[in-house]
Amino acid sequence: MASHHTLGKKGETIAAEFLRSKGYHILHANWKYGRKEIDIIARLGETLVFVEVKTRSGQLFGMPEDAVNRVKEGHLRKAAENYLERLCPETAELRFDIVSITLTTNKPMEIMHFEDVF
Repeated sequence: MASHHTLGKKGETIAAEFLRSKGYHILHANWKYGRKEIDIIARLGETLVFVEVKTRSGQLFGMPEDAVNRVKEGHLRKAAENYLERLCPETAELRFDIVSITLTTNKPMEIMHFEDVF
């Protein structure tokens, strides 16, 4: 597995634990719709939360959350629509979040949670 995939999986594991510590119930990880994927689908109270996790090993290429562009947003929306049609027939309040993780050698890990980003 390429190192960026390993870093991404590590970030998703960290993000899931982080969300659990904030009271989220993780329903699915890496839920796929065709070639589109939602990293984490969770529930917080009555709200269904679709979470995109972005992990970087530094800030050379910018902040992790900046990697979620309009194209990625569209993919997440399409996958979420399919998820709702197939697995969540009842109307639920929903939102899209980003969990941004920076893992830098010799520095503490940085986790930022952006709620209701689009």
